[in-house]
Amino acid sequence: MRNEALIGYLLHQRPYQEKRALYYLFSQEHGVIHGIGKKGAPLFMSLQLFATGKRDLKTFSQINIAPFSSVHTQAVQDDDVANAEIHHQESITGQHQYAALYLNEILWRLLPTEDPMPILWQHYQNSLYALKQSLTADELRLCLRQFESYLFDELGFSLTLNQDSLENPIEQECTYRFLPDVGLVPMVHIEDSESVIGHAVFKGNDILMMVEQGLSASTLNAWSRLHRQLIDHMLDYQPLQSRLLWQQQQRYQL
Repeated sequence: MRNEALIGYLLHQRPYQEKRALYYLFSQEHGVIHGIGKKGAPLFMSLQLFATGKRDLKTFSQINIAPFSSVHTQAVQDDDVANAEIHHQESITGQHQYAALYLNEILWRLLPTEDPMPILWQHYQNSLYALKQSLTADELRLCLRQFESYLFDELGFSLTLNQDSLENPIEQECTYRFLPDVGLVPMVHIEDSESVIGHAVFKGNDILMMVEQGLSASTLNAWSRLHRQLIDHMLDYQPLQSRLLWQQQQRYQL
């Protein structure tokens, strides 16, 4: 590409020389692109820039916050346009920043480079818009779980909860453990053993409720445990820095 105009969001950056940085950009046009540009690009704001380069590492120039009119969004399609434009310029603050950092980290660590994902890009933009609003703790968690489900679909990890790993129907009174590469494995009896530690365990009744209700207030805890195990598996159980920051912040508050 040569001076190609891009719209995107900065996911991650690393220092590169004195006045430049290595950027991981989630672009609307080409998915995640790696490039080098002038330091100072903001997080969680839609950016417009120009990219040049034939190899994996591009050169980014003229990095600016994208005007509202250039960003095609469905997150505000039913809202007042003037209010939407104000929110477009706002930053994500407080505890919501940790949630936004989490979304950024799972994207730059899991997405392949230069693989266009316009639907996921739109869901990401909608999630950032939601994080600029006032959310309860459960609404915040629900926002993250919804985005994770879109990410799983994009990466081909479909969660089948209608049957167990042996293709038998889920039984209400049974207990199951979730193995990301296998599915829901029925447990003959619950025991505190090494084979269970580290795996999410569910009652059959809870699984059936998850299937019936999807992501809801009453099933949020169960979905959170399931998603966390799948995310950890996809990351080869390497720690998430955003999660560690969140945990440290929670301990500091206590």
